[in-house]
Amino acid sequence: MYIEKAPKIWSSICIALYLAGIAAMAPGTFPDEIGLWFGLSALFLLILLPCLAIPISKVIYHRIRIDRSTLRVGRERIPLADVDFNSVHAALQGSNPTPMQRYASSLGTIDAPVPGLRAADRGAPRLVGGGWSVPMGMDSVVIANRQGELLTIATRDRAAFLTALANAAAGMPVSPEEHGR
Repeated sequence: MYIEKAPKIWSSICIALYLAGIAAMAPGTFPDEIGLWFGLSALFLLILLPCLAIPISKVIYHRIRIDRSTLRVGRERIPLADVDFNSVHAALQGSNPTPMQRYASSLGTIDAPVPGLRAADRGAPRLVGGGWSVPMGMDSVVIANRQGELLTIATRDRAAFLTALANAAAGMPVSPEEHGR
């Protein structure tokens, strides 16, 4: 029903610069100093990998997929029947944060497995997906589950995610206890 695509612009730029750099070194080093070229390529690879760490972690921990019965965020799966859709509609009705508000919010949303930095220790909503924080500049949405636990979900497109989640609620069967309400 919904898959949040990861932007690949930063990764493409970093990989293109790496390939252009090692290609520019090739004419001066081939064929006499091929070992030097391989060594410098490996050295520059050590610079490339940290530049790709954040996009890779976004894909692993903050990828969102909604199907007919499950909300998947990173490594977690939440049955749609466990989502409190009143909180989804409330979040959908809320205002969209400005870019500066998103940056400030992402800097303060931490759920690291360190005493004092766990969301539960601070009384903050639990970060869903398995990551330790919301990547800087990403938006985050707070919804609740049926047990009343608040959940923070990092998203790239707040409106599209909440709309898809609300539409998924429309397709959910109504349980007998809710039918009487």
